[in-house]
Amino acid sequence: MAKELHEDICNEVIFERIYNTYSKDLNNFLYYKYGAELNPSDKAQDAFIKLWDNCKKVTFSKAKSFLFTVANNLMLNDIKHQKVVLKYQKLQTNASSNETPEFILEQEQYLERYKKVLESLKEEQRVAFLLNKVEGKKHSEIAEILGVTQKVVEYRIYSAFKILKAELENFSIK
Repeated sequence: MAKELHEDICNEVIFERIYNTYSKDLNNFLYYKYGAELNPSDKAQDAFIKLWDNCKKVTFSKAKSFLFTVANNLMLNDIKHQKVVLKYQKLQTNASSNETPEFILEQEQYLERYKKVLESLKEEQRVAFLLNKVEGKKHSEIAEILGVTQKVVEYRIYSAFKILKAELENFSIK
């Protein structure tokens, strides 16, 4: 069955008539629903461009529905994009600090020295110290894990702390 002439929206005259009929309503719809911040007139124009690109697939009777659906989806996609941008900005804001580059460099250098001193400790000192200070285990728990007495664990932690304090300036642990 051949299409009737009035249904061929690829015809420039008919497309212009559709544009003149629906452009203001579409723009107003988007403006009232989403506000001016997301550029409703741009989305309305983009909807008409998509209609022109798909003019062979869309009939004259479905043109209005197509325009409003496409424009609404464009606005929703823009809102989703804005949410992603805001989330990323929030992450970036939290990642920044008020510390000077010199302080950050000193902190990194201190951490490197700390790691080297930890590596230089005897294994039993390092294990006892890290179990206590990093994992928060009590001396009795460490003694049970290592199979030694609680006094041995206390001595190992104390000796590790003494070495760290001697090797690193301003070293203290709470």
